[in-house]
Parts: sequence; C-alpha cells; structure tokens
Amino acid sequence: MTNIRTTIVLAASLALTGVASAQARVVPAQSQIGFAIKEMGVPVDGVFKQWTADISFDPKKPEAGKVAFTIATGSASFGAPETDAEVPKATWFNVARFPSATFASTAIKAKGGGKFDVAGKLTVKGTSKDIVVPITLTQAGAATTAAGTFTIKRNDFKIGEGEWTDTSQLADEVAVKFKIALTGVAPL
Repeated sequence: MTNIRTTIVLAASLALTGVASAQARVVPAQSQIGFAIKEMGVPVDGVFKQWTADISFDPKKPEAGKVAFTIATGSASFGAPETDAEVPKATWFNVARFPSATFASTAIKAKGGGKFDVAGKLTVKGTSKDIVVPITLTQAGAATTAAGTFTIKRNDFKIGEGEWTDTSQLADEVAVKFKIALTGVAPL
C-alpha cells in the first residue's frame, strides 16, 4: 500500500486574515507515479509502489507553494519478478546506497487554464538535476487531480551503468507519468 502523507496549506494571505488553513489529502487508490521506457523500441511501463508527498499549494498564489516527493526506488515495478529483482541492484537504482529519489520544488508558475510549471531539483542515485514539471490541475466538486508527464535521461542519473549506458537496446529517455488525486484543495 502506498504510504502517502500530504498537507496542503492555503497561502499566507489566508493566514493573515485569520482563516484556518485547508487540509488536503492524497487519495491513494486514485494516485500513481509511473514511468515508461523503450526496450529494443518496445514501450515498457512500470510504477513506483511506495512514495510520499508534502504539498503546500494555493492555486490562486502558486508562487508561494512548495511541492516535495520522496520515492522509494526499491518499489519500482515492471510487473515481472525477474526484472523487478534487478531494479534494486547497483547497476540500476543501487537501493542499498540510495534508497530513495527526491524532488523538491524551487518555484511554481501559473500558465493559465489550470496549468502550472513546477521547477525544482530531482535527485536520483546522488545526482541532482534542475527540471521543470508541467502539471495540469482539474477539479470536479471537492476532488482535484494533478497530472503530468516529464522526461529524464536515465544516463544523467546513472540508472543502468556499465554495458547498460549504451542506448541501442534500452532508451536513454524515461517518461515519468503521474496522477495525484487530492481532496481539500482550494478552487482554481
């Protein structure tokens, strides 16, 4: 079961007016962080089964927000036991030395129409890179969904070392896909 802890706090302006901070919660059964890579030209999908998120965000004041994720790299699963047994090894995620990957935002910008760019640092296997994660928020009643996709290069993070740095069999580009269902988010 995904262990998720999420707190969403309204912007400082609400605190100044004495309005209590709204609490939001991730809906685990409707949330997922996955990835896709091509092996010999064939797409292969996987998921991270364990992760946590700490989010402070008001859609009306996104620049005051913060987003942080911690992903248990050993929870990566392709759904095939023999492949899943390889993922924790030093060649891939080296879980013994680097048990988690993290993302911490440095800036959030509104793009209009429920779209936001979340800039931040992604750290995997001890290597940090600045990335921008495009997010689309949709709301239906009290439910909010944050969804998006961004691409990283696995060789930038030493995922697949040695002979696996060659991208002729396993692509360098990895698409990270997410859908985070939340309740308690202020209206767009």
